[in-house]
Amino acid sequence: MSINTARALRALALILLSVTSAIAQTATTRMVSAAKAFLSTLDAKQRQTVLFAFDDAKQRQRWSNLPTSFVARSGISLKDMNPAQRSATLALVSSALSPRGFEKVQQIIEGDEVLKSKEHNNPLFGKDLYYISILGTPSERDPWMLQFGGHHLALNITVAGERGVLTPTLTGAQPALYTMNGQTVRPLGPESDKAFALLNALDESERKQAILSYRLADLVLGPGQDGKTIQPEGLKASAMDERQRAMLLDLISEWAGIIHESAAATRMAEIKAGLNDTWFAWSGPITVSPGSNITAYYRIQGPNVVIEYAPQRLGGDPAMHVHTMYRDPTNDYGRRFTGK
Repeated sequence: MSINTARALRALALILLSVTSAIAQTATTRMVSAAKAFLSTLDAKQRQTVLFAFDDAKQRQRWSNLPTSFVARSGISLKDMNPAQRSATLALVSSALSPRGFEKVQQIIEGDEVLKSKEHNNPLFGKDLYYISILGTPSERDPWMLQFGGHHLALNITVAGERGVLTPTLTGAQPALYTMNGQTVRPLGPESDKAFALLNALDESERKQAILSYRLADLVLGPGQDGKTIQPEGLKASAMDERQRAMLLDLISEWAGIIHESAAATRMAEIKAGLNDTWFAWSGPITVSPGSNITAYYRIQGPNVVIEYAPQRLGGDPAMHVHTMYRDPTNDYGRRFTGK
C-alpha cells in the first residue's frame, strides 16, 4: 500500500468517525435544544415546579398507570400551560422519541380523551392531565432525565451524553381500540399482534413450555416495584429457531423502539447479544378475535430486559384495557451510566 493510499484511508476513517459521532450526538443535541426551548416558555415559578435534582429518588418513582387524582404527579400539567408551552412540551417529548414512539404516546393520550367522553366527561381522565418534569440540567455531557406521563403512560428517559435510556417505562391503553377521524386506532395493537403471531409460530412442544400453568392478572414489575426480581419462566430463546428468534426481537422492538433511533439501535444490540438467555412466557387464552387485542398476559425476560403485557380483567373487556411495562434490571433510570 502506498503512503498516499494509507493517508487517504486514515482520512476516510476520521471522516467516518466524525460522521458517526455527529449522528450519535444529534439526538442529544436535539433534546437539549428542545428542553431549553421548553424551559424558556416558563416563568420562574413554573420552572421551580418542573425542575428537580437529578438524584431525587422520590421524584423518579412518582409515576403510575393510575389517574393523576389517585397517584399525584409532580411537575407541570398540560392543563396548566398556555398553547405555546404545550407545543414546547410536545416538541421536547417528540425530540426524545422515534416517530413511531411519539405516535404511540399521542394515541395513548387521545385514548384517555375518548375514555373521558365515554365516562360523561369524567374529570379523572383526559389529555390535559399529563405532566412533565426534568431532573437535573439539560446537558449534552452531564446526565439528566425527562419524565412525561399521566393515566396509562409513564416515560422515564435518562440522557447521559450520547446514551439514552427509556426504562422504566409504562405504556397502557383504555380503550385499547377506538375510532378517530374514521380510522381504527389500537395504540398497543402491534404488541398484541406480534406476540400472538410468535405464540402461533411455536410447535406443540414449544407452546407447552411457553404457556404457564397459572393465570396472571396484572403487572408483576409495575409501579412501585423498582429493584424487585423474578425468576424467568416459559420458553428460552435458545430453544427457538431463527425465524422465531427474529419474531421475538421484532416484538421487543415495540418497546425498545419508542426512544429515538440512535438509542434504540444501541438498545436492540444489547438485547440481541443476550437473546439466548431471554425467555418468553404466556398466561391465559390462546385465541383472539380478528382485529382485537389478546386477553392473555405475556412476559419477555432476559439479562437486561423485562417486558410485561397485562390485559385488565376487572371492569369490562380485558382486550380494551391493557397495561404494559418495560424495564432494564441492569440500568433502570440509567444507573449503569450515571452511578445514581
